[in-house]
Amino acid sequence: MLLGVHGINTRGFTRPQVISSAARAAEEAGFDSLWMADHVIFPDGPEASRFDPEADGFIDSVIALTWAAAVTTTLRLVTGVVILPLRNPVVLAKQLASVDVLSGGRLTFGLGVGWLEPEFEAVGADFRHRGAVADEYLEAITRLWYDDRPSLDGRFVSFDHVNTYPRPVQRPVPIVVGGSSPAAVRRTLTAGHGWYGYNTTPEAAAEHVERLRQAAGSVDRPARLGPLEITITPPRGPLTPAAVEAYAAAGVHRLVPMLPDSPADAPAVIANAREAVDAAGGSS
Repeated sequence: MLLGVHGINTRGFTRPQVISSAARAAEEAGFDSLWMADHVIFPDGPEASRFDPEADGFIDSVIALTWAAAVTTTLRLVTGVVILPLRNPVVLAKQLASVDVLSGGRLTFGLGVGWLEPEFEAVGADFRHRGAVADEYLEAITRLWYDDRPSLDGRFVSFDHVNTYPRPVQRPVPIVVGGSSPAAVRRTLTAGHGWYGYNTTPEAAAEHVERLRQAAGSVDRPARLGPLEITITPPRGPLTPAAVEAYAAAGVHRLVPMLPDSPADAPAVIANAREAVDAAGGSS
């Protein structure tokens, strides 16, 4: 069982020295990855009840990954997950490729389609068609990364006679898809190297792995993507060896516990996850 940490760019982890400290602690504990959350804005209205704008402030995920890249050497750096339809895909392709180059090839591109309509409205993004937008934006990004002469004449983005540098060090950059809808299942199988589930119990993880297995029979998964890797962020709370074993039995390959609200408690969360996985007989 591999281990990562989630939320190193939000709540109490928005100061540079705190991000650095948590990233180094995870690396020293043998974790394999850092996962950055993503929101551009929060609504100031009825939908705001889920958020504390001050406590839940987010450092931009790409910028936070760049900072983390500079203070680590082995950790994979994951947009976990970036809300793809909110971003200009041509600009994002360059930003993410730059992270991959500066980190020596440690980027993992995690993406989702989002759910918060006021956020889309503030950015001027298309909420209604966000799934189709995400699919086309992902195609645009991969063409800009890998094609000799990138071009795309799409419904939501078009370009031709262009080129972009730097190109990623990795070929390919691993892609992880978040979400549990039928469209997310299809997107995972056709374009993803992995699937990510946030705040997910072992039972829910097993159900989703089964949905992915069943859908695989009717979806053409490119052989180049290889076996699908499953990553889960468990609900908050101490991780036990029994829980680790339950996740493993469900088909999970990596656990990414949420960091606590207080940076002072981060070492305990990291140590707990390490001890639980080791006690369950797993290793990173």
